[in-house]
Amino acid sequence: MAADDRLNHFRESFPGLDGILARRLRDAHRRVRVLPVAAEERIRLVKRLLVICDVAKRDIYHANERLVAFLSELDGYSDTPSERNMASGD
Repeated sequence: MAADDRLNHFRESFPGLDGILARRLRDAHRRVRVLPVAAEERIRLVKRLLVICDVAKRDIYHANERLVAFLSELDGYSDTPSERNMASGD
């Protein structure tokens, strides 16, 4: 079984995952672009995202797992936890 056959089988099992992953990667790139960090740190983060994009070409599931871990790390760069940014309900 060729690698492309496995990828096609995976995509058939999880339709739409590649589109979801693409949007999440795009959003991650946007978040990195506006982070208030040194240029060297931004370059390191961008390189990690490029690696995740490359992995997505061969193994979407693994790329998704790596992106989740990357986004968790990216959340640590925020000075305010996201839950505290939300207004309380009535």
